[in-house]
Amino acid sequence: MAVSDWIGERVFKLVHGHNLVYNTCWEDPRLDREALKLGPDDTVVVITSAGCNALDYALTEPRRIYAVDMNPRQNALLELKLSAIRHLEFESFFDMFGTGSIHNVHKIYADKLRRSLSSWSRHYWDRWITFFEADRRRSFYFRGTSGSFAWLINFYIDRVVKLRPYVNELLEANSVSEQREIYNSKLRDRFWTRFIRYAMGRDTTLSMLGVPRAQREEVERHYDGGIGGFAKDCVESVMAHLPLVDNYFWRVYLTGRYTHECCPEYLRPENFTRLKEGLVDRVNVITCSVQSFLETCPEQISRFVLLDHMDWMSGRYFDLLEAEWQAIVDQAAPHARVIWRSGGLQADFVDRARVRVNGQARSVGELLTYHTNLARRLHSQDRVHTYGSFYIADLAA
Repeated sequence: MAVSDWIGERVFKLVHGHNLVYNTCWEDPRLDREALKLGPDDTVVVITSAGCNALDYALTEPRRIYAVDMNPRQNALLELKLSAIRHLEFESFFDMFGTGSIHNVHKIYADKLRRSLSSWSRHYWDRWITFFEADRRRSFYFRGTSGSFAWLINFYIDRVVKLRPYVNELLEANSVSEQREIYNSKLRDRFWTRFIRYAMGRDTTLSMLGVPRAQREEVERHYDGGIGGFAKDCVESVMAHLPLVDNYFWRVYLTGRYTHECCPEYLRPENFTRLKEGLVDRVNVITCSVQSFLETCPEQISRFVLLDHMDWMSGRYFDLLEAEWQAIVDQAAPHARVIWRSGGLQADFVDRARVRVNGQARSVGELLTYHTNLARRLHSQDRVHTYGSFYIADLAA
């Protein structure tokens, strides 16, 4: 291993091994709903991340959702949301997870939320429920490693390049053409300074955003401008070519809060009520790897949502990628569907993975039927727009 690879891996492990990384999901569930076509008999495995999308899927009423993550802090966040849905009224729930802060959070946590958490999550939030304190200047959405990076970007916008009025103007624009005019004339050249372009190419920066070196290499292998050019083009696509009116991903990133009009589905009052009335009970939280969970899962799984984590295993940990796919193949229900994302423009490493089916060695690519046109169409509509590619595939029975 090259010294630079070793350093990058150590930085990533240091960041991810001891922190809440994602305070909100950065995968667009509106695309996932169309890709997955969830029905009442479906069982879903999704990597937890911040838990937002597990709650979104629950609103489609599948039979069961397993939210699985190796980072117990991510699962602690989902557990806190589940407890808050069960024990808070909507106004308090929205304060906590919509605006990212709530008055008397310590009392609310002790009286209403703490008792229904697992022991690990209870221990975590006993210390870190301060993230939601209303009298602090930093919203919950500026906490954790990705949230801290968002806070730094906002500091840069407010104090360094002093572009806040134009960012606010952009978020309030009434059309994409108006957005494009604001971005091109008032933001683009002043935001993308030499410093910010340099920072976006550093492993430390990318680690805060949850991007390991293997994923960076996937981007640089397929994208002419490298990781810096990719980031710049992604931001430009969001700001100048896609509607921001319902883009709650970038609103919370640029302001530290959602609004009632621009927020995830679980933060809308009618959906909060549906979750509270029983749908929340369909979400199960498990701390382990996807492979470990599937090897002990009590039932077959019909829908797999793998986010972008296979990028992480595409290089030095390819044996783990193959072991995970073996577990997927072994536990998949008939007509199972798998969706995933990649930082690269093509995740060809998935097809190369080898598994055993009925005693015979097969490549994963032989077992998958891709819905390429659907994936391409949905990917073009992605409100997050930070991934290089999106995949939808059915697994052979």
